Amino acid sequence: MSNKIHNTAIVHPNAEIAEGVAIGPYAVIGEDVRIGTGTKIASHAVIEGWTEIGKNCDIGQSVVIGTPPQDIHYKGQRAFVKIGDDNVLREFVTVHRASKEDGYTTIGNSNFIMAYSHIAHDCKLGNSIIIANYAGISGHVEIGDRTVISGLVGIHQFVRIGTMCMIGGMSRILRDIVPFVITEGHTATPRGLNAIGMRRNGVESNTRAEIKKAYKLLFRSGLNTEEALERIKTEVTRSLEIEAFIRFVEGSKRGIARPENIEEEETDE
Repeated sequence: MSNKIHNTAIVHPNAEIAEGVAIGPYAVIGEDVRIGTGTKIASHAVIEGWTEIGKNCDIGQSVVIGTPPQDIHYKGQRAFVKIGDDNVLREFVTVHRASKEDGYTTIGNSNFIMAYSHIAHDCKLGNSIIIANYAGISGHVEIGDRTVISGLVGIHQFVRIGTMCMIGGMSRILRDIVPFVITEGHTATPRGLNAIGMRRNGVESNTRAEIKKAYKLLFRSGLNTEEALERIKTEVTRSLEIEAFIRFVEGSKRGIARPENIEEEETDE
């Protein structure tokens, strides 16, 4: 395979460009950039800093990756962006390098990030995530696998979002969102379990039923978080999903988002 690099693109001679890479008109590729086999870089994209992009990614027009973080304490130290394989970043997406020396902003595999979304410094995104247009992901945010972030969502720095969540459009996320839930609002709160998302991702019905038990103990039992966790550990059948649910809640530093005094949506198992 040969590379297809447009004659107006500016590619630093020290950049590592694998075979089969296509780079469009007026794109700019910096000195310390590494791009994997089969990745396509569209016109006017800018990729700089210490950035690694994996195989078969599709980087859209005017995407900017690896530029300095929007952090007043950053002084130019070496910091990284690492993007895995099979990702799609649409027009005008921005991904900033980490804020601390030798730190990483990371995006896993098979993610779809739609136009104008922003991934800030030190974020850690998993795999098979969908982020819709104009979402703003602040610094140090973590997003679990197979989560869907709808359009115009704003996520506060240091927030964690668990696996297989669904975040409704225009939501403001200030606290950690436990795995497997639908969340929306300003400020966002859990509205029920993401049963459709779990079914689509192959979570078996008996496991979904146990997740529902854990959800009710955590949010509908009147127990505080510590008491609810103890009940979950003793009353809910353990599985990989339940273990992940427990670890997530135990690992929360910002606190978890909890339902308000509203009628939650019932989920069909």
